[in-house]
Amino acid sequence: MSSVDDAGMRELLGRIRTIAVVGLSDKPERDSNEVARYLKAQGYRVIPVNPSVPTVLGERSYPSLTAIPPEISIDLVDVFRRSDQVGPVVEEALARGRPAIWLQLGVENPEAVKKAGAAGVPFVENLCIMQQHRRLKVPPAVAPG
Repeated sequence: MSSVDDAGMRELLGRIRTIAVVGLSDKPERDSNEVARYLKAQGYRVIPVNPSVPTVLGERSYPSLTAIPPEISIDLVDVFRRSDQVGPVVEEALARGRPAIWLQLGVENPEAVKKAGAAGVPFVENLCIMQQHRRLKVPPAVAPG
């Protein structure tokens, strides 16, 4: 389920610049790392959210979304966590300023999605952002200044 259709996804991926990746692993063989590398190669700034590692892909890692300094504007939260762990992540995202929320392939949480929808936050669930970016042929983002 998604609050956005293909046109909405294309528009969303075309306007965002900074993506917080919750559950980003520093292991290159992990899906989260592959997806984050792809997003960086497309010009997005990737902010790792993982309390177990100090840096990932050259960026400081934060233990939670709320630990990211407020001067770092987050446009989208990409979630690589188990479905039963999504609720607190969505709560943090909403508290942080309501960035769009993307639940990766295999990640679904109807209650969290309802909460995001009630707050007017665009969300996508159970889809891979990398696959959708390629499929929709979204032009590369302009790297942040």
